[in-house]
Amino acid sequence: MVTTLELTRRRSELTPDAVAVRGAGGELTYRELHRRVDDLAAALRERGVGPEVPVGLCMERTTGMVVAVLAVWAAGGAYVPLDPAFPEDRLRMMREDAGIGLVLTQPGVDPRLLDGVPRVLSLAPDGTVPAPGPTPAGGVSGQGAVPVWGGAAASLADPTPPAAETAVDLAYLIYTSGSTGRPKGVAVPQRAVTNLLGSFMRRLELTAEDRWLAVTTLSFDISVLELLLPLACGARVVVASAREAADGRALRDLAVAEGITVMQATPATWRVLLEAGGVPGTVGTRLCGGEALPRDLADALLGAGVRLWNVYGPTETTVWSTAGPVAPAPSAVDLGEPIDETSLYLLGEGGEPVADGEPGELHIGGTGVARGYHGMAARTAARFLPDPFAGRPGARMYATGDLARITGEGRLEYLGRADQQVKLRGFRIELGEVETVLRSAEEVRHAAAAVCDGPDGLPRLVAYVVPAEGPREPGELWPALRGRLRLSLPEYMVPAHLVTVDALPLTPNGKLDRGALPPPDWTSARTAPYRAPSTPVEDELTVMWAEVLGTEEPVGVDDDFFELGGHSLTAARIIARVQARFGAAVPIVALFEHPTVAGLALELDRLGDDDLDLAEVAALREQLDGLSAEDLAAIFDRLAPGA
Repeated sequence: MVTTLELTRRRSELTPDAVAVRGAGGELTYRELHRRVDDLAAALRERGVGPEVPVGLCMERTTGMVVAVLAVWAAGGAYVPLDPAFPEDRLRMMREDAGIGLVLTQPGVDPRLLDGVPRVLSLAPDGTVPAPGPTPAGGVSGQGAVPVWGGAAASLADPTPPAAETAVDLAYLIYTSGSTGRPKGVAVPQRAVTNLLGSFMRRLELTAEDRWLAVTTLSFDISVLELLLPLACGARVVVASAREAADGRALRDLAVAEGITVMQATPATWRVLLEAGGVPGTVGTRLCGGEALPRDLADALLGAGVRLWNVYGPTETTVWSTAGPVAPAPSAVDLGEPIDETSLYLLGEGGEPVADGEPGELHIGGTGVARGYHGMAARTAARFLPDPFAGRPGARMYATGDLARITGEGRLEYLGRADQQVKLRGFRIELGEVETVLRSAEEVRHAAAAVCDGPDGLPRLVAYVVPAEGPREPGELWPALRGRLRLSLPEYMVPAHLVTVDALPLTPNGKLDRGALPPPDWTSARTAPYRAPSTPVEDELTVMWAEVLGTEEPVGVDDDFFELGGHSLTAARIIARVQARFGAAVPIVALFEHPTVAGLALELDRLGDDDLDLAEVAALREQLDGLSAEDLAAIFDRLAPGA
């Protein structure tokens, strides 16, 4: 089987001067990309990287990140994403579990995240290997800079050495949420990645004229398709920075500036882009996955000349296992067809196939099935089962925990989860992992977690806690408890709301009865006394917050946006509205740094033009919004030069 690296090398031979990658760090042609890949691969082989050797990637979203992925494979190793946004403790646990002795990073990454790593190699944003230089004893820098372990020459490899990886080698080890409180490392072989890319090459039919906007963090496995498929097809991949990926307006501007034709995202990210002015018309191929695609969102994404694909698949079966074009309403949105060399089975509790129309647990077999969970033989055996339907010895299938059924039209319909695993904003979360961290806090006797519909109708993660020292109000516990959660969990796994209860509801056999957990009182989220807005800008912001968060209670100017249930995607929606309302270029980081209405209003005044009064802008917008097209035309005629 041809490997992924070989696919991209072929493009380097066919179109060496075509741009392969653009992003922070500049642009690289196919020739330049593979020259950097070869140089870095040589440096990695000098450091002992070969088949089955894990290499950590703790990098910013730059062109160098793409170089690093391919170079690890060229050296024969497997990459392990170490997201710089993750807590230090979680990254340490992942490194220790994977047995990582070498991490590739960049100067912009906080060096404290890599404390204790035996070997660290810091790359330039364009993926250039650093020149040789002295390394402090023990590989630790006294100035806090990320050390370069050993150094490497600027050109260490032949122009086109043979690819070192084979189809059976490990491609990557990617960590997902684990119910035991420890993330699970999913081990994916090269042949599974190559099968994924070959399947979508045939389906999407990308050409050298296509430009794919990559928006997904490397720690989310759907990044595999968006970073590598364009390179296998001779197209261009444009890597959005972390800031651009989180800011709807910035992301839209980037898509327009780069003439993007293809993009893949979760439903939540697509909604952010739609609210920031809409998906640019050049993006004719759109993939949506990570969680169920609602009909209303599909309708908003469809349009003349647009191909919208619904894609589905767990990490354990290599990114996507099904794909299908979405038909216009009133057709239902289904899971599509299995990709190449993939089999789907709907099975009952006894492992027997269910009848059409009956719900069953979806099991997936074929080339995309991962090896299993790294270092977890029992967990692997429980989910990666012998495939009795494949007709070949040793075949396995993965029990997804997802429920589905075959409709009367013969389509595969997704019905939800059969276990405690949930998907929120595209991220897979084991509720048990959140509960383990909650119970580790001394203030907590018992804890549970659940997903509930928020006041805005969108799902939110909720923590249920029995306090250790008798009844306490959520406001007393939540600030400190949430701070502890953020030290151990990624932001997407930190609950948006806390409910305190006297006892957790139990079933007759003594198990947690999740269905009996009380619905959250969303009005109790406020942790500061209510203070009314005192300026027009504050008044505008409180209305925006209430609409986006879906709260019926009045928002006070001292209320914390994130205490009220806000998260990164709702923050992007707020910033999009602020930019549209006031015409001010406001970065999304402003809301994270100033999470109250009062604080954000002051920051808006600071960011605004000295001669531009935001309150006057808002008032003018209010007047213009109420005018007809004819009235607006008359006003503009009067304002025209010479009028």
